[in-house]
Parts: sequence; structure tokens; C-alpha cells
Amino acid sequence: MSDRYCVIGAGPSGLAAARALRLNGVEFDVLERHTDVGGIWDLGNRGTPMYESAHFISSRTQSAFDGFPMPEDYPDYPGRALVLEYLRAFADQYDLRPSIQFGTSVERVAFDDGAWKVTLAGGETRRYRGVIAAPGHNWEPVMPQYAGAFSGTAMHARDYKSPALFDGKRVLVVGAGNSGCDIACDASTRAARTMISMRRGYYLLPKHIFGQPVDAFFRSGPHIPPRIAQPLLTLLLRLLVGDLRRYGVPKPDHKVLETHPIVNSQLVHALQHGDVAVKPDIAALEGKKVRFTDGTTEEVDLIVYATGYRSPMPFLEAGGVELGPDARSLWLNLFAREYEGLFVIGLFETDGAAYPVVSKQAELVARFLRAKRAAPERYAWLESQRRAPSPDMRGGVDYIATPRHANYVQFDEYIHLLEKTLRRLGLAERRSLSAMAGALPAHIGTDRRKMKFRPGP
Repeated sequence: MSDRYCVIGAGPSGLAAARALRLNGVEFDVLERHTDVGGIWDLGNRGTPMYESAHFISSRTQSAFDGFPMPEDYPDYPGRALVLEYLRAFADQYDLRPSIQFGTSVERVAFDDGAWKVTLAGGETRRYRGVIAAPGHNWEPVMPQYAGAFSGTAMHARDYKSPALFDGKRVLVVGAGNSGCDIACDASTRAARTMISMRRGYYLLPKHIFGQPVDAFFRSGPHIPPRIAQPLLTLLLRLLVGDLRRYGVPKPDHKVLETHPIVNSQLVHALQHGDVAVKPDIAALEGKKVRFTDGTTEEVDLIVYATGYRSPMPFLEAGGVELGPDARSLWLNLFAREYEGLFVIGLFETDGAAYPVVSKQAELVARFLRAKRAAPERYAWLESQRRAPSPDMRGGVDYIATPRHANYVQFDEYIHLLEKTLRRLGLAERRSLSAMAGALPAHIGTDRRKMKFRPGP
């Protein structure tokens, strides 16, 4: 059996895994079904949920991989093209491309006689010491079901790309997550009428507070526990945004921070100007008429369902590897409890930026694998831990009971737990991240070394 490990996916999580493995001297291959790195941020990748107007909802200074800040000349909230440029610069700086096999789809992963057998789409089979799954989790859309039938055009947000789609149409966006709010704002500039259906009320966070990006503002001071932060943030939003019930937004049935943050200043603007109308949940579809739960009806030409995604890993299911319906079956949302040598990076939702988190997830996996040779007693300690129940990763926040929030971790609490486990595992970096990066590429800026990356308070 080979001593190599297989990384599945060359999106953000797979790239973080590849860098960490290389940094820790672990041999690996990355298998990527698309033709370049970038995952969902490459608009050319079939099935990506990305759209032309997409931007990060976390800000530049908070969103980078550990040790690889975004350029200072990036805007506060980089758009999809800049994020893709950043990801590709990351791959180039750490010389990851030679380890990535593009155009290589994984069909089946099975545990077989102490090794992991990976079967590719063409039928080739390889044996690896372990598998690190990093396939992303915004690829399989969830489509809701309603009574009746709709005779207009219906689509999932995954298939939305450009606002030209909305020209002259009566548009209903179903779902008020970040993508749904973005798409409703896009539609409001081109459609004859734009509506957004909300089954519950949400808190809308502005992208800037007192001139700073909202996440940078909240991480610029001392850490405040959620039980104190929640009422303070509620008061601050009431002062800065006002009571959104004025514009038809339902009163939230939860406290602030108990759902994934909706960071959008444009939707409030559109509501204030009557460019977007809020509707409740759909009761039934009646030809081109949509009947809502408040008894009202609307004529609609186009429905966009911004109703979320599932996170299946069909290559594991095909190999009989059962992890359960969500990340709760993984220790720390990362280590498979029932299977030695299987890890999943990026399978979480959080109220902060993802790239600092996957950086630490990847580093923990890589040091664990390195410890197997270099520090067997520490490896044995963590091997015993991965079979135990996960510690509290929610920081005392009572997230709402939806499939999306089943994978939820509170950013500061989860970062703390990953760092604590890394310290306990030990094994300092073999080479510093900055030394490994080498010279900086001119096309992405030359001033990143001057930036101080700060992942949290």
C-alpha cells in the first residue's frame, strides 16, 4: 500500500489541505474533476452556484487563509473574479499545481483491507493510506415542494448567472439567505416587479458599521460572549438599520446570531425604495399565480428558488462509507469516528469567514498524520479523542433547528478548539508559511507581507 494520501477537490478546502500536507512532509495527490483550481468560484465550472454579481460576505482582512493575506488593494468585499484570482495565486505560491490531477473525477471510495481504495471515473483504482474529502457543499440544490403547479419558469439559484435573465419579468425569489437577497437585488434593477418570499424574519446586517466592514468592526475589540453580544447587536441594528417590519419583513422568531448572518446593505435600500416587495411563504402554485400563506396572490413569470443545498459525498456512499446526514458524525466536524484515515475538510457553517477555519482544519489533519511517524504517543492521544463526542462548538448559541444549522459552529469557539487541539498535539511547523510562500506575484499585489492577519479576537 502507498504511503500517500488522497485529497478530493481543489477548491478552497482542498488547497488548504494540500498546503498543510506539504508543509508537514506528508505525501499526497489531489484529484479534481474540473480543469483548474477554484471550486465554486470559477463561473465556468459546471454546476457552480456562483453568479456574476457574487461577492464575499466576509471582508478582505478577515477572509484569508492563514499566512496568506489578501492584497491591500482588494476592496473590503472582493467579488468572485478577485476571489478566484486569490485562490489561484495561493495554489501558485505554494506550488500546489504539480500535485493536482485535473479532469479526474472520483466515483467510489471504500475502506479495503486497511487501505482506502479510490476508484476514478475511467475505472482506474488506486490505494491510499487515507482520504481527505474536500468536495465543497454547495453543489446539490434543495428544491421545495408546494401544492399545485406553476406554469411559468422556475429554477434554482444554482442556475442563476446574470441579471439579464430578469428583463421585464415579474420575479419571485424564494428564500432570504445571502444568495436570495443578492438575487432579489439584481432582479430589482431589471425586472418589472420583484418580490422575495420569506418564511421567517431575519436580521439584516449592514456591510459596514461606522466605516468599517461589519466583521472587522466586531473583531477589533475584546471578545464578547454571545449572551452579551446578542442584546448589544440587537440594539445596534435597531439604531443603524431600524425596524424592518416597516418594509414587510416579518419579525424574527429567533435571537440575532441564531441563524447564519445575512450581510446585505442593498436589500434594505431596495425595500426602502419599493424596488423589492416582501411576501410570506408560498401556500400553493396555481398556473402563473402564486398564493401565499397570508391569502394574497401574485402573477409571476419567473420563480428563483434560493432554498439552499445538500452536502452529499456520493463517492463515499458508493463505497459503503456511511457518515450520517451531516457533520455531527465527525469529531470536531473533521475526523471520521468509525473509519481510520478518513477526514472531511470544509463541512461546516459558521458566522465568520471560512478560509481561516479550513486553514486550521487542514493543519490539524496534517500534523495528526505527521505525528503517526514523528510522535506516536501524541498520535495515539488524538486517535482516541476522535472516537469521543465532540465538545461544544457552538459557544452557547442556540441555533435554529434547520438542516443547514445542523453543521453550525460558532466561529470564535471553533477556532479556539482547533487551536487548543493543535497545541496539545504539538509538532511545530517544519517551515513557516511566509518562508514557504517565497516571492509574491505582481498580479495579486506586492504588499501582503505588510498586512497583519488577525483571524479573531
